[in-house]
Amino acid sequence: MASVTAKDTKPELVVRKLVHRLGYRYRLHVADLPGKPDLVFKRLRLVIFVNGCFWHQHRGCRKSKLPTMNRSFWTEKLFRNKQRDKQNKRRLTSLGWTYLVIWECETRRIDRLTEKLSRFLTEQEQHAEETNRH
Repeated sequence: MASVTAKDTKPELVVRKLVHRLGYRYRLHVADLPGKPDLVFKRLRLVIFVNGCFWHQHRGCRKSKLPTMNRSFWTEKLFRNKQRDKQNKRRLTSLGWTYLVIWECETRRIDRLTEKLSRFLTEQEQHAEETNRH
């Protein structure tokens, strides 16, 4: 497991490239936010997590299948990951941040992913502008 990276994964690089192409600038892995989100848009108070389907147990995804060897270890470990994710999302929300989770398997359909990212970012940007006007 030491060779498993948390930063600059292929799915994360795909998301970063698309977001940049959409004209948005961001910070990476801001350590003072819960969960150390992959992409952070401070002005908009938005974060994006790019989750691996196995490590974060994407429900219904074939990549989230548990290994047959040492099953109890993996069950416990992956359960803790899911619990930590829930806690981090709750903390972010309570701090006034909005989050989006992109799953590893979603990065294969670039057209759908671009639409999802664009919709999320523009809706939140419009919301921020409306809030600032009032």
